Amino acid sequence: MAEHMIKAYEDELARLSGLLARMGGLAEAQLADAIDAIVRRDVALADRIIETDIQIDQLDREIEALAVRLLALRQPMGPDLRQIVSASRIGTDLERIGDLAKNLAKRVPILSQATPMRAVRGLERMGRQVLGQLKDVLDALSARDADAARIVWQRDEEIDDMNNSLFRELLTYMMEDPRTITVSTHLLFISKNLERVGDHCTNIAETIHYLSTGSTFEGDRPKAVGAYDTSDATGDPGEG
Repeated sequence: MAEHMIKAYEDELARLSGLLARMGGLAEAQLADAIDAIVRRDVALADRIIETDIQIDQLDREIEALAVRLLALRQPMGPDLRQIVSASRIGTDLERIGDLAKNLAKRVPILSQATPMRAVRGLERMGRQVLGQLKDVLDALSARDADAARIVWQRDEEIDDMNNSLFRELLTYMMEDPRTITVSTHLLFISKNLERVGDHCTNIAETIHYLSTGSTFEGDRPKAVGAYDTSDATGDPGEG
């Protein structure tokens, strides 16, 4: 009987890890598609991203329900407790990344009708950088590699710098030609949403370090000096 209970418990922990891996794969695919949709001005692809976001939401609910069940019925301790708590935290971050990918996709129809702007190339570079961060942190999660997670955590400042640079570039466009204000504003939203994805990757990196070592990173989270928060200035609805 005891062996059966142990086996059932191990199976539930394995299922929790499997759900989280599936969710991470979906979030990465959604973000990659959102970046491609923006660059290619592909409205059909953007529509598919919006429609499939529900899959990430469902996985988040399954992870949360299983985590609560394990905490309530199994009373885990030590590494098992860290695994369950970490899965819940990471699931929340991945769900937010899915929401941000959906937000990116929602702006594609407007961009598709506007005159292309040079700043889109900068957004593509930023998007690829953020996508690389997400891939690296998911690899660190799979390997429970605290050192790899630290590298992701330390690189967040690079994304902040790219966001700041794009902010200045787009502000210049708007000042020089008021006709670009509408599309530039949407590009500012996109840049900020990508920066937020980077923040969620950093959150996941911190959780991986806790999962692997039982401790948090020392020191403050790396952030670029003078980072612009366009959400406050423009009323960006953000995630959701």
